[in-house]
Amino acid sequence: MLLSSSFTSISFPSPKFNLSRNRSPKRILKMAEAAKKPRSEISSSHVVYVLGQQQKIIVLNKHGEKLVGLLHETGSADLVILCHGFRDTKENYIMVNLAVALEDEGISFFRFDFAGNGESEGTFQFGNYRREADDLHSVVEYFSGAKREPSAIVGHSKGGDAVLLYASTYHDIRTVVNVCGRYDLKKGIEECLGKDFMEVIKKEGFIDVKNKSGDGNYRVTEESLMDRLSTDMHESCLQIDKEFSRRFSTYGVVTIHGTADEVIPVEDALEFAKIIPNHKLHLIEGANHSYTSHQAELASLVVDFIKAALQLDKATSN
Repeated sequence: MLLSSSFTSISFPSPKFNLSRNRSPKRILKMAEAAKKPRSEISSSHVVYVLGQQQKIIVLNKHGEKLVGLLHETGSADLVILCHGFRDTKENYIMVNLAVALEDEGISFFRFDFAGNGESEGTFQFGNYRREADDLHSVVEYFSGAKREPSAIVGHSKGGDAVLLYASTYHDIRTVVNVCGRYDLKKGIEECLGKDFMEVIKKEGFIDVKNKSGDGNYRVTEESLMDRLSTDMHESCLQIDKEFSRRFSTYGVVTIHGTADEVIPVEDALEFAKIIPNHKLHLIEGANHSYTSHQAELASLVVDFIKAALQLDKATSN
C-alpha cells in the first residue's frame, strides 16, 4: 500500500516490486549471511582496517567516544549511511540485507554502531535519541571532511527516529528513510519496564530489565527515561521542511512500516505522514517489526527510493 502525504511537492517514481536478478530474495539472504562472518582479525592500533572490500573505520563523536563502522566501497560517488535500532548493532540482519541490496546496485554505504552499542565505546542508554542523532552527525562530518558527503540516511526502529531527528536539526541530507520509527516516545515503555515503571524508577533511581531467563539484560536510569520522555518527535518533524526548503529545491523523506508491526504500531507511520511535507509512506502488508518474512521487499523498496532520489537530485543539479 503506497500512500503519500497531501503536502508532497515532489514525486518519486513508484518502486517496482519485481526484483532484479541480482536482488533476488535468495541472493539477499545468502549474501547477508556471508557478510556477517568476520574476514580478519582486527588490530586495535589503527583507525582504518581493510576487510576484503570493506574498511573498518573509527569515528570520534563529540563526546570523544569511538564509533565503529564498516565502509562498503563500490566506487560510486554516492554514499548512504545505515543506522541500526534499539539495543542492536550494524550486524543486525536488516542492516546487512540493506547493505547487500545497496552493494548489488553499486551504491557505497557505511553502517556503524551508535555509542553504547556493538563495537562502539560508551554506555547503552534507554534514551539518547538526540545523542544518537549527534553520533550520526559525527559520521556525516567525517565523510564530508573526506570530501565524501553522504547522499542519504536510513534508520530502522530507534534508528528511524535518529535519522528524522538528524533531518530536523542539521538539514544537510536530502534523502531520509525512516523504517518503522516511533512517533510517540511516551508509548511502548510500559511493555519494557512494567506497569508501575515511573513509581519504581522514582524510588530506586533505575530499573533493571530482565531477559526471559531472568538474568540482567540492561539498566534504565531515571535520567535516560526522562530523556526519552522529553524527546518530542512531532515538534522535531515540524522543523524538517522549514529548514530544508530554504536550502534544497528537492529532497524526500520516506517512511516504511509493516502493517503487522508488534513493537511500534503502524499508526505511528500515519502520524509521520500527516506532518512531514515532501513525504512518502509505504506500508508493507503483513510485515512485522523485524520484517522477518519481508526482507527482500524491504530491501527493494529502500534501494528503489534511494535510486530515484539520487536520479532526481542529479537531474535538478544539471
